[in-house]
Amino acid sequence: MKICIAQTSSVKGDIEATIEGHLNWIAQAINQNADLIVFPELSLTGYEPELANDLAIDLNDNRLDAFQEVSDTQNIIIGVGAPLKAEHGTYISLILFQPKQARSSYSKQYLHKDEEPIFVCGPRASGVLNTEPPIALAICYEISIPEHAESASQHGASIYLASVAKTVNGVKKANQRLSEIAAEYGMTVLMSNCVGPCDGDTGGGQSAIWNEYGEQVDVLSDQEEGILTYYA
Repeated sequence: MKICIAQTSSVKGDIEATIEGHLNWIAQAINQNADLIVFPELSLTGYEPELANDLAIDLNDNRLDAFQEVSDTQNIIIGVGAPLKAEHGTYISLILFQPKQARSSYSKQYLHKDEEPIFVCGPRASGVLNTEPPIALAICYEISIPEHAESASQHGASIYLASVAKTVNGVKKANQRLSEIAAEYGMTVLMSNCVGPCDGDTGGGQSAIWNEYGEQVDVLSDQEEGILTYYA
């Protein structure tokens, strides 16, 4: 299985424009024969909590149909970040498009205290994709919760894929934690981070891959968009 992680900059609050950018990166992943591509946290809107409730979308929003069409025709799994409408508020979610399947989502189960006034926790779920090998999804702050990585390992994941929105100052701590997860559970770990505007700050990039010993084996720059690939 060939996995791509995308490092992108969003057009703040402009979902339609950002979708076009996502489709361009997906096309590049397809050219590399990727089976799966995942984007950073809240990638369709940018990580902009003050806009999230106004920009929150339904799972079946027709603006997302282009992703399903590409998934169906090119046989690729796509995960994009978005604020998703929930019964009692707004989730931070990865919306998942799988070939010839109904779209689904994985929503952030553990929120940072700064997110709690704006978002609601997603339902408890393993977050493990039914792929070969099994891939566990994580969204940003979840990587700091020991129970999250432990659950991923207990559910049989051999790859831990984190979709994050880490600023320049936040990347160093995230790198250390993800290296620890890889070494502790013997999982390959991948991180998809943003660049560009991020909640009044700047996304720190450095999307990366760690092997099962916790060694960083590949990394993107701290400023440029791009994709990183891993052969599982």
